[in-house]
Amino acid sequence: MIAPSGKIFAVGDVHGCVDKLKTVLGMIKLDWDRDMMVFLGDYVDRGPDSRGVIELLLDLKKRHGDRLIFLKGNHEWMFMQFLKGEEQDFFLQNGGIETLESYSLEKGKTDIPQSHLDFLDNLDLYFETQNYIFVHAGLRSNIPISEQSPEDLLWIRSPFLKSSYDWGKRVIFGHTPFSVPFIEANKVGIDTGAVYGGRLTCLMLPDFEFIFS
Repeated sequence: MIAPSGKIFAVGDVHGCVDKLKTVLGMIKLDWDRDMMVFLGDYVDRGPDSRGVIELLLDLKKRHGDRLIFLKGNHEWMFMQFLKGEEQDFFLQNGGIETLESYSLEKGKTDIPQSHLDFLDNLDLYFETQNYIFVHAGLRSNIPISEQSPEDLLWIRSPFLKSSYDWGKRVIFGHTPFSVPFIEANKVGIDTGAVYGGRLTCLMLPDFEFIFS
């Protein structure tokens, strides 16, 4: 658990929308000595430039690595399964074709930069501070964060969205798209459907201000 001395900027699901990501990053004023950024996963699939998104994130990591947290989304999980030769149709049916096209790959070929593979292989499932839990999809009620299943952290929807359980900290999540941020006492959803024509959302904490592209 990290106790940041400044602000936290949490960014929702990018899904290959590199232009919207660039716009949001250009709107954010960070003090890189104090502030930090948390990306909630789903960098790839469905959108036009998954490769460009990962390149941009890797550039950020190179310059400010100790101030950045990158979480795994279910689409990164699907991509890695595909590259292992598993769940291939599942990946392709859920936006994977666009990801492969961004790498100029034909089905079954895996000529992807090693730096991208390393990035995808080393994503965190959750991130916790004194006041917040950041996760891609959500949590099960009545289960400590350390005992949550990876499947739920990456995929859960209805049981989490309907839950009024208090995890002791407010949960900041993506995964489920909303037209506007989903705000409840115990959780905040910031996937606002960037890849579906909506906006890419960044939540600035503890100010609780939203930045949209």
